[in-house]
Amino acid sequence: MSAFESKASSSEDLSNLKDAEIVQVMHSGCLTALSILYRRYGGAVYRLALRILRSPDEAEDLTQEVFLTFWQTASYDPSRGTVLVFLLTIARSLALNRLKRSQAHYRRLLQWQIMRSPNPHSAPFENATLEELSKHVADAMKALPDNQRKVLEMAYYDGLSQSEITRRLNIPLGTVKTRSRLGLLKLRQLLKDWME
Repeated sequence: MSAFESKASSSEDLSNLKDAEIVQVMHSGCLTALSILYRRYGGAVYRLALRILRSPDEAEDLTQEVFLTFWQTASYDPSRGTVLVFLLTIARSLALNRLKRSQAHYRRLLQWQIMRSPNPHSAPFENATLEELSKHVADAMKALPDNQRKVLEMAYYDGLSQSEITRRLNIPLGTVKTRSRLGLLKLRQLLKDWME
């Protein structure tokens, strides 16, 4: 048992310790120490996660992941900054990784929705050359309303995330999502002969 653990036999005693001391107790396996740090800094971590991810559920999930990561890692060095700065650095890194995964998933989904065929053995799809298929997709894209086409082209051809499209077009994220969804639905309708 460390000197800190013997000093801090209860939650009340632990709350009187400095952050660096609480971290030492936490790394010795004391969950009470982790819960004290969560009470101190969970709100700040959640707010940063929410600001980056823009989803309360995602932010809540990420906040728990940050504290779990902190619990499992022994890399915190008090001489390099405060516990709060360390936690916020972890939160930012994990949130940006989530965004990148989400954006990559969105691009794959967009490509899949445009090109997918529920029945891969359908004659039109099998007999189509890549050039024919590309022409049909291009024609279908031209038939979309300008605002929907622009969002899909920026996502699919330019590889931009929804957040990047939001900044480029200076429109709300919800608008980008709506235009994208409506555009994909319209494309599916226009390309249904090639997808059946």
